[in-house]
Amino acid sequence: MNLNQILFEALGPILTQYWWLWLMLAVLSFLNTPSMKGVLGEFQVNLIAKLRLDQQVYTLFKNVTLPTEDGTTQIDHVIVSRYGVFVIETKNMKGWIFGSEQQKTWTQKIYRHTNTFQNPLHQNYKHTQTLQSALGLTPDKLFSVVVFIGDSEFKTPMPDNVVYAGGYIRFIKRKQQPILTITEVLQVCQKLECGRLKPSIKTHVEHVKHVRNIVELKQQQAENACPKCGRPMVLRTAKNGENQGNQFWGCSGFPRCRAVRPA
Repeated sequence: MNLNQILFEALGPILTQYWWLWLMLAVLSFLNTPSMKGVLGEFQVNLIAKLRLDQQVYTLFKNVTLPTEDGTTQIDHVIVSRYGVFVIETKNMKGWIFGSEQQKTWTQKIYRHTNTFQNPLHQNYKHTQTLQSALGLTPDKLFSVVVFIGDSEFKTPMPDNVVYAGGYIRFIKRKQQPILTITEVLQVCQKLECGRLKPSIKTHVEHVKHVRNIVELKQQQAENACPKCGRPMVLRTAKNGENQGNQFWGCSGFPRCRAVRPA
């Protein structure tokens, strides 16, 4: 009897009797993946909007993917009303969150583990700009909102438009001055419905591929950045000295910055 047969005979009854436990563990593991966390976070925001916003006044659009010059941009939620167009970015995260409006990256801290992520206000700025262009609206008609879902806690002061789950409804309802006519609201809704890419697996996959390409490009730029000033490094050839003829990476900011590294 080989080892596989011994293990099967020993564990077979346990696997058979407690199959539901293994299934539950598999489901929990799947729900804990980043993609599913995003889906669950968006579902929670959608549910809150449907329960706490008057659907006769506010129109909710979910997962709006719009074409851009360099690919696509995907917006988690867009809420249209006479009080403005609310562009919502959802973050399903836990732990302590540190950041400010101007910082390029924010920090997530879970016990001793520290992780950085893109400033969601900057991320949502592109969404807002794309919508502004697509809808033909002035900047004062759109409002950027970042909603944190999950067991997270802000450890630095946040702008009014960065809120926890329930807070985004209060932010929206604070806007009481009508800035769009009923006709304009209908036009915005029609443009959104006609201009968005059809929600489908193909649309989602193509958008994810586009995002990955952007991330890879930024990583390549970061790897080729000068360690002193951050400018791009360029490949040069030594013209004199003992290294004459050898190539090296030099800062493009030369002569102000003289940082070099081997090729």
